[in-house]
This record gives sequence, C-alpha cells and structure tokens, in this order.
Amino acid sequence: MQEFIEFGLGGIGIGMIYAAIALSLVLIWRGTRVLNYSQGGMAMFTTYVAWEVISKTGNYWLGFVLALAAGLILGAVLERTVVRPTIGKSPLNSVIVTIGLLIFLEGLAGIIYGGQYRSFPAAYSVRGLRIGSFSLGISSNDLFTAAAVLAAALILALVFRYTTVGLRLRATAFNSGVARLLGIRIGRVLTLGWALAGLFGALAGVLVTPTTFLYPNSMDSIFVLGFTAAVIGGLDSPVGAVVGGVLLGVVLSYAGGYIGNDLVLVYGLVVLALVLMVRPSGLFSSAAARRV
Repeated sequence: MQEFIEFGLGGIGIGMIYAAIALSLVLIWRGTRVLNYSQGGMAMFTTYVAWEVISKTGNYWLGFVLALAAGLILGAVLERTVVRPTIGKSPLNSVIVTIGLLIFLEGLAGIIYGGQYRSFPAAYSVRGLRIGSFSLGISSNDLFTAAAVLAAALILALVFRYTTVGLRLRATAFNSGVARLLGIRIGRVLTLGWALAGLFGALAGVLVTPTTFLYPNSMDSIFVLGFTAAVIGGLDSPVGAVVGGVLLGVVLSYAGGYIGNDLVLVYGLVVLALVLMVRPSGLFSSAAARRV
C-alpha cells in the first residue's frame, strides 16, 4: 500500500513538470495557432542562464528570476526574428522553423557550455517527506513545483478569460484579419504570446532540472511528454494541460514502478493513443465548430 501511494504522489510531482511544458505549448497555440517544437530547447537554454547565475552568485532565487526573464526575452526575440516571416504562410513552414530553432539552440548550448552533465540545485529539499514511519514519496521541492505550476495555470486561465490581453490573443489566433480590422496590433500580440510561452518554458526547465541533469539535450524527453500532456488535455485548455500532465505523470509512475522504466516514452504514447481514441480533440478541448 505504501508503495502504491508513493508511486501516485511521485507521479503527481513529475506530472506537474509535464503540465508546465504543456502550458507553454497551449499558450502559443491559443495565441498564434503555432506548435512550438523548440520549446524544450528554449527551456534548456534559459536553465543554463539560471545555472550560470547560481554558480557565480550562490543565490538560487536570483537565478530563478533571471531565467524567467531570459525566457520572456528569448521568446519575444525568436518570434520577431525567426517565426514572424512564417506567419500567414503554410503551417509546414512554422513546423520546419521551430524544429530548426531546436537544433540551433541545442547546438549553441553545446558550443558555449559543452556536452557534460551538470547538476542543478533545487529550491527546497529533495528529501522525501514522511509522516511518522510512513514515506509519502514526495519532497518539499515537489510541493513547491506543484504550487508554482498550479499558480501559473490559474493565472493563464484568468488572463485568457477575463483580460483584454487574453481576448486579443484569442481573437488573433481565431482570425488575424478580423482582429487587425478591429484595431488589434497583431505583431505585438504574437510577440507577447511567444514571450509568455518562453517564460512558462523557463519555469518548467528550472523546476525539472534538479531531478535530472543539465546538458544540451536534457529537455528533449520532457518536451515529448509535455507535448503528449497538452494533446491529451486539449491544446486550447490550460486546465486540460494540468490535468493531462498529472494524468500522464501518474500513469507513467505506476507503469515505471511496476513494469519498468525502460519504455517510459512508449507508455506515454499508449496513454495518448487511448485518450485520442475516446476523444480525438483532447479531454478539455473547446467546441470543434465556432459561429462567426
């Protein structure tokens, strides 16, 4: 029984990481209708910024804040310089460009920092919490991760539903031509969407790296599972991103604990296939058809 509870709570902890990546993908998709395949590379690169700052100053929170700021800036710069020319063209263009960005960022990180594995500090203790002699299978840092991701998801949902910025992001994604006629500055909205997605990706990178190692390809598998969580929840739904991440994390935790960790990505794809057979647009997707 204790093992079962440990696997469940541990799955929720890692599922929150998948949820953070899923949130960044949902943000860009809802705002621009582009899937950013370079999101993992952006998260990795901003985590290196945090690692550099922490190594030089010994201040974790300064590194944390500067990583989020770096994600914000990186997202805006990449949208302006690389992604903007693909807007309005074939969707395949943006796919190729974002994959190219991923390769570029990982290569650049390898040139600057090398390919060796580096440890990354956690905000709080990674020692498992206990109630008496009963082990919970989670740590104080896992609780911080869950709180940070839930707060980010709540803020994102409120922004899209109740603010002018969220309305402009949705209007631009739905019909950029009409949005432009209504006076919305499309370019600024797209840049803002990518900047916020870069911030969410940086958050995911800083939260997950203490449980892994930091190296140029460190976020690849995390991105695959984060993307899976976003599709499971529905690419239009911040709530779905969190639910999809937690669901995926728990399933993979139990599968890895009782079956083995060698095929974790395969288990994730199995979960994705099962969900899509039942609800192809995701568990929390919006209506497929909209009235104009």
